[in-house]
Amino acid sequence: MIENKYDSSSKSSILEYAKILEGKSLKDSCGDIAISSRANKGNFGTLLEEFYFGYKPNSNSEADFYEAELELKSTPLRRLKNGEWVCKERLVLNIINYLDIPYEDFMNSSFWKKNKNLLLVFYLWERELLPLDYVIDLVGIWDFPQKDLKIIQRDWNLIKSKITSGQAHLLSEGDTIYLGACTKGSTSEKSFRKQPFSDELAKQRAFSLKRSYLNTIYNSLNGSIEYDSILSESELDEGSFDDLIVRKIEPYFSLSVKDIQSRLGLELNQHSKNYFSSISNRIIKRILGVSEEKFIEEFEKASITIKSIRVEENGRIKENISLPAFKFEDLIEEDWNDSILKDTIENKFLFVFYKKNAEQHTLERAGFWNLSSKDMDEFERVFNVTKEIIKSGEIIRDISEKGIVRNNFPKLKDSYLTHIRPHATNRDDTYSLPVPDKKTKQKEFTKQSFWINSSYVEMIYRALS
Repeated sequence: MIENKYDSSSKSSILEYAKILEGKSLKDSCGDIAISSRANKGNFGTLLEEFYFGYKPNSNSEADFYEAELELKSTPLRRLKNGEWVCKERLVLNIINYLDIPYEDFMNSSFWKKNKNLLLVFYLWERELLPLDYVIDLVGIWDFPQKDLKIIQRDWNLIKSKITSGQAHLLSEGDTIYLGACTKGSTSEKSFRKQPFSDELAKQRAFSLKRSYLNTIYNSLNGSIEYDSILSESELDEGSFDDLIVRKIEPYFSLSVKDIQSRLGLELNQHSKNYFSSISNRIIKRILGVSEEKFIEEFEKASITIKSIRVEENGRIKENISLPAFKFEDLIEEDWNDSILKDTIENKFLFVFYKKNAEQHTLERAGFWNLSSKDMDEFERVFNVTKEIIKSGEIIRDISEKGIVRNNFPKLKDSYLTHIRPHATNRDDTYSLPVPDKKTKQKEFTKQSFWINSSYVEMIYRALS
């Protein structure tokens, strides 16, 4: 262990010492401990605490540097195809104590006492490297902006209200905007906890900052992206986040798409293939007062996905909703709790419904939706079924005389919520298989993605009426 070279009661001293890490690995900074096999196999955060900052990892309720009211957190960045680095996962904070939180208020809560100021260490995660070899990219202190704090406090209160209502077992990360209640530990019975106002056991959960919020912290600290805000601090005192956004869209209800375009000064080709996906971004951004080139700050921080849905004259919805295509090799390496899919679907969706009326579509309604705890469990089930099919190499069921390929992935009839289907430009648009298909010996297969069933979207449409 190295000798402490900072004043543990001073934020500026701790930050100055932490900044030395930037551009280096722990091996570079901690000298001889690099030869320890135990250290090489450790968790990056544990190594950072013990061998760089010189204190033993602990589960104290106080902040790590309690005199400075500063909590140390490290978080990995992963590289995208385009070379950009983004946060790999949510930032897990302290465990939610179901028995204590009903008797706390936010400003005096164990959550706020521990996490009001965060010393964040962002490191470059690479699969083939050991933790001591990860390069530290950025170090900074994050003090929550007052506007963000209002949303986080509401998130905390919503989590508390579910617990005090005996619904800790129904908590879902999609319930909240920036601050999540993520599962912590395995899904086995030993990871379930008692809750005070119900006999039903609830999954152990921890407070966490959503990956999307963490991305905006990273971008803010290094000044790489500019955001446009759509809500003022004073507006946040007037209603919930969801209600405030929907109120901004309501004046356009009952207007045809053509009339909305005219009012907003937009020109969109109604015959283009991606016409409605263009609507979901350009029209909603313009309605909310954001330029089309900028990111909506609140939506980026909350990872809110806008989905424009066409409704038939009889109120039926034909289209399933596609999620991003997955790589077969990546999916089988993922655990559900840390999967890209879970990260995609556990946040809020803003559904905007356009109903067909004669030869045009009218903006009929809009509203936020997040998947329930039951829905998340169903997605997990289908995810694991899909994962096993890929691992087993039993993807193709049969090929018809006309060359139609039928696979074993979950179909519409197999789940009320989701199914697997192609998400490719054509049959030759493929991803590599980690295990060759047993029937055909193929080493590649057409790109696939999870789709949300149209019947489930139709249920949302009716619920938001």
